[in-house]
Amino acid sequence: MIAKRQLGRKGPSVSPIGMGCWAIGGAFTLDGRQDGWGQVDDAQSVRCIELALDLGANLFDTADAYGTGHSESIIGRALNGRRNQAIIATKFGFTYDERNKVLVAVDVSPSYIEWALAKSLKRLGTDYIDLYQIHVGELTDDAADRAGETLEALASSGRIRAWGWSTDNAAAVRRMLKFPHFAAVQQELSVLADGPEMLALCNEADLASLNRSPLAMGMLSGKFTSNSQLGKDDVRAAGHSWVRFFTDGRPKPETLGAVDALRDLLCTGGRSVAQGALGWNLARSERTIPIPGFKTEAQVRDNLGALEKGPLPAEVMVEIEKILRHGPQDA
Repeated sequence: MIAKRQLGRKGPSVSPIGMGCWAIGGAFTLDGRQDGWGQVDDAQSVRCIELALDLGANLFDTADAYGTGHSESIIGRALNGRRNQAIIATKFGFTYDERNKVLVAVDVSPSYIEWALAKSLKRLGTDYIDLYQIHVGELTDDAADRAGETLEALASSGRIRAWGWSTDNAAAVRRMLKFPHFAAVQQELSVLADGPEMLALCNEADLASLNRSPLAMGMLSGKFTSNSQLGKDDVRAAGHSWVRFFTDGRPKPETLGAVDALRDLLCTGGRSVAQGALGWNLARSERTIPIPGFKTEAQVRDNLGALEKGPLPAEVMVEIEKILRHGPQDA
């Protein structure tokens, strides 16, 4: 089992791999399109969280947007009696119609942050959040500063321990370094989507890098083929412009080709493809904490098996970089 990692700026120690809890939120829509991951079994979701704790994962990342609160409620149910074993990270910023499962707009005003936090605390069954994150990726400087001031006050009150921002805008993150409880960035990071500028900033500023989509929305699970077709109730088939590895629920041929070219290297040391992909994240920086999603116990076991396998060896990382730069023929 590899050593725990720090959740930024004197934060708590956490498992090097966390649990991304978007998929267990169930169905909800954004911009009139499905933003969930298909049907969910809540009892199975609870078992998955309990299993993750038993296997050594203690970081659970969610958002009030995921199922318009449903993901948070499931985590609260699963952690009942085990809250002290877990580190909870959640997010705010998308307003929602909870009854109709619809994301409506964005709001990071001080009054909305207070309201959203109270709702999240109730659903999660806790009186504090370990890491409270801005979910909206782009904000004006003024809006970001006002949100930061509010979050600092919440940290001083003890209702949150630290806060962060889910964004890929490194310049915007740099502006937040003036706030003492700003501890983490949630950035997209996978072997198919590197983020060197943000990683460099995290290393410089002692921030944790939580890695969303470390398995490239499932492409790096190794299970997809040219015949794969996801249903219309899956976010990957909904036509969102930011879903870049799938088109209308089908994996893009060029992405399938990249995964095939990397497969043998990712499977180094008896790893599964997913374990190799997570091992890439772990080797990329000592600040990284990948948070793969899950819906089944088998996925939890596969993902957390990477804790035993550890980071990919340096020589494998070099070979992967060659393929990403030049293609398999030059590696």
